[in-house]
Amino acid sequence: MLAIINFKAYKSSIGLNAIRLAKICEKVARKERANIAVAVQPADIFAVAANVKIPVLAQHVDAIEFGAHTGWILPESVMQAGAVGSLINHSERQIPLSAIKSTIELLHSHGMLAVACASTPAMAAKIAKFKPDIIAIEPPELIGGNISVSEAEPEIITRTTHKIKGIPILCGAGIHSRKDVQHAVQLGAKGILVAHAVTNAKNPEKALTQLVRGLTR
Repeated sequence: MLAIINFKAYKSSIGLNAIRLAKICEKVARKERANIAVAVQPADIFAVAANVKIPVLAQHVDAIEFGAHTGWILPESVMQAGAVGSLINHSERQIPLSAIKSTIELLHSHGMLAVACASTPAMAAKIAKFKPDIIAIEPPELIGGNISVSEAEPEIITRTTHKIKGIPILCGAGIHSRKDVQHAVQLGAKGILVAHAVTNAKNPEKALTQLVRGLTR
């Protein structure tokens, strides 16, 4: 079971706050014996990776090699900064299917993890053909809300887990309680991809502890 905490670009989770929040995630991981990774802004990867031992992911990379690519994110740069992999095709940073394929292949060529996001079971099935390490199913309309996909549209999870074998499926979008997580696991998910429920919580440690207990207990 795995929990990936997406720091996005909230004021509460960039710069010095990113380090603070990552340390909280590490504390919860150790205390609850849970597998927790964090996905942070490119500028924060080095500092976060230098301060915690839990896995750090980039939020996005581009399928480019060394060269003249001003403004693009080079996989080697995030790797050297300390990232072990990257999210791909998050609903807030969607890319064409061909680019998803190229990015997965490039990450794998560097021994990095590819965590691909999909908005529908059909898209997840298409992405699965490219063999990412993990697929996160996240209906965009539920992201950042207070109603989880496991509650509002549980069939999205079951249709995805039934279609795809051999690739762990994470559940995202609206996950905000231990009950949501437990329900997602019952439906076949192997973990969660969450942001708002932790990054903007009044007590991130308490919020994350409750979420991971849905995975571990």
